[in-house]
Amino acid sequence: MTPRVKEILSWYGADNVGTLTNLARLLNHGRLGGSGKLVILPVDQGFEHGPARSFALNPPAYDPRYHFELAIAAGCNAYAAPLGFLEAGARDFAGDLPLILKVNDDDVLLAQADPNQALTAGVADALRLGCAAIGFTIYPGSSHQLEMYGQLRAYAETAKRHGLAVVVWAYPRGSGLSKAGETAIDVAGYAVQIAAQLGAHIIKVKLPTAHLEQAEARKVYEDQKIPIATPAERVRHVLECAFAGRRIVIFSGGAATFDDAALLDEIRAIHAGGGFGSILGRNSFQRTKPEALKMLASVMDIYQGAPDPSLVA
Repeated sequence: MTPRVKEILSWYGADNVGTLTNLARLLNHGRLGGSGKLVILPVDQGFEHGPARSFALNPPAYDPRYHFELAIAAGCNAYAAPLGFLEAGARDFAGDLPLILKVNDDDVLLAQADPNQALTAGVADALRLGCAAIGFTIYPGSSHQLEMYGQLRAYAETAKRHGLAVVVWAYPRGSGLSKAGETAIDVAGYAVQIAAQLGAHIIKVKLPTAHLEQAEARKVYEDQKIPIATPAERVRHVLECAFAGRRIVIFSGGAATFDDAALLDEIRAIHAGGGFGSILGRNSFQRTKPEALKMLASVMDIYQGAPDPSLVA
């Protein structure tokens, strides 16, 4: 156990030994193990976006086992997926890497101004499959947000009682927000705070823009001169919103792209701002395996290096 991992675990003093052990499993596994940084492979897109949209660019990815193999070969800290994908490979790869069971999901067959998520798995499934954590999506800004908050609280309570960690996808979305507001810095910080207040150990959020959505929040940001001009400054502020950096915040890989230079610039900004890492789905499994391994190695190289201070100022 490295001093950095011990420090991070000390932030979760209300949790039992089982939950702390599973957090340590996530933090100590893979190429970044022990560093306090995380790179996770999430593959919920088959359910969320549809199989052809998700896997046709790289047909081997239709096979659930492919993603276990990719996460293991890349040295990821963990692999996250819905129930079906984990059931299809958990036995074959038992013990090879920590798993995160995504317990709620949505699809794109019905367009909704206010999205919701169906409860698609339970804590018992996560225990049966040997998972280290459950994953749960909330949509702050949706008319269904309060329902999702209540569901998350109940799931988190049960997961923690059984020694599992809780990972929250905090994705602002819905009729309460403009399209630009979904990634606004004030909204992202608010979403992270909500997830932390609901008991998340690890929070996934999109890399925010400098847009300010809420009029009252804009006044505070301007009056207090909160620095949000650069991506790294915005990452740092999101960490402040996560209990002054005492909750793990990781950032999504964004829209699918084959522009490695732009993708890696975002990773450098996350690292410079103190972010804990990345969760990279489509930008991993929609490439051929050699291309994905090369990209993920470059991402991990950045997180293992010293941050570039010029990216913050």
